[in-house]
Amino acid sequence: MPLTMNREVFITCAVTGSGSTQDRSQHVPRSPQQIAESAIDAAKAGAAIVHCHVRDPETGAPSRRLDLYREVTERIRDAAVDVVLNLTAGMGGDMVFGSTEAPLPVNRESTDMVGAHERIAHIRDCLPEICTLDCGTMNFEEADYVMTNTPGMLRAMGGMMTEMGVKPEIEAFDTGHLWFAKELVQEGTIATPALVQLCMGVPWGAPNDLNTLMAMVNNVPEDWTWSAFSLGRDQMPYVAAAVLAGGNVRVGLEDNLFLDRGVLASNAQLVERAVTVIENMGARVVGPQAVRERLGLIKRAPVTA
Repeated sequence: MPLTMNREVFITCAVTGSGSTQDRSQHVPRSPQQIAESAIDAAKAGAAIVHCHVRDPETGAPSRRLDLYREVTERIRDAAVDVVLNLTAGMGGDMVFGSTEAPLPVNRESTDMVGAHERIAHIRDCLPEICTLDCGTMNFEEADYVMTNTPGMLRAMGGMMTEMGVKPEIEAFDTGHLWFAKELVQEGTIATPALVQLCMGVPWGAPNDLNTLMAMVNNVPEDWTWSAFSLGRDQMPYVAAAVLAGGNVRVGLEDNLFLDRGVLASNAQLVERAVTVIENMGARVVGPQAVRERLGLIKRAPVTA
């Protein structure tokens, strides 16, 4: 298909993630206050959406604690700067097996598998405008770790998100994830038009090359809204590639720690660099209200206890 460049681009900043990056850069936020402040700085730099995980404030390890999500949400919503809040719902599907000769029982210390209601308890509590839905099971780079999202789990979670009025952002790590996402829309589990994030170069999902990116893009229905990102040094080239292919962009410390070779970045600096790339291509960076209008979002306050 011919390329149709996107001239009205929104930026998502993935603020901290759940990877083991907390000790690799002093800029990776840990506490709710640090995460919120970094998200707010990213919004001031031009991000229309901030995508947030939470971490244990002491260790930096990924967490599903409701109080941490509540504090991040309240701090961002109390800020003077406006931004669309996107909370992860990817936690709680981590399966870590035993050795290759004795895979069962699973490694109980590292495995974090819970039911659909518990996986989105913080979504129900905070009611963000967007939350993620990792639309398939996938092997990651770690030898015995599997990101586990069964069709039944995804139908249950997607249905509850829709009932709550929170728009799922479909995280597609390969073409099969897009295939199932279209099935969820056809079934009515997820409302159309859908929102999708194309996750490129994550071992062992869709390979990080332009032919695969375009295969993913060509599988996104025309009325859907999509973004794309890649990891590490390919983060900024994929800003240009996504815009050129008609999409929106994601940057942030979840996916890349560096501004330049050997130079650690902040989230705001990565957003600023993305703004420069987008504007130098002749496109315009749009803000949170334009995103709400495009996606049919309604900004809401957290549910009080």
